[in-house]
Amino acid sequence: MEGNQEKQENTPTQPQVSDPQKKPGEKLAEKSRKKSKRHKQKIRFYYSFLTFVLLFCLVQVGFGVILNISKTIAYKGKINTMERVRDEAEQLNKDLKSDIKLFSKTSSLEEIARNNLKMAGEKEVLVIINNTPQTPKDNKKHKQHKK
Repeated sequence: MEGNQEKQENTPTQPQVSDPQKKPGEKLAEKSRKKSKRHKQKIRFYYSFLTFVLLFCLVQVGFGVILNISKTIAYKGKINTMERVRDEAEQLNKDLKSDIKLFSKTSSLEEIARNNLKMAGEKEVLVIINNTPQTPKDNKKHKQHKK
């Protein structure tokens, strides 16, 4: 019996010894779980923050791209307009140079003097025929007399 009592006494004491061993192990496991949970929360926060920062950067880049494209289109339009104006100016310049060559000849100067300035050359008689139609003022005077 004494052996049985010793076994009984040893038996309950063994779980008592193992219980204190489980508590520190459980505490360690809980601490480890809490740490990993905190670590996961921190990682989630960092990922969320980085996602927000990346989205903000993407919006900024997109906005910059849209502005650059619109400026490029506007500048191309201005370039086309300036090229058209330059071409027109070059054509006008060519026309003016040809007019200078044309008007520097004496025959063209005489023609301009005869037609525009009503001048006559040597041994020429100038005849001017004036075919002016009745002006509206004359018509009003005529109507007033009829009344």
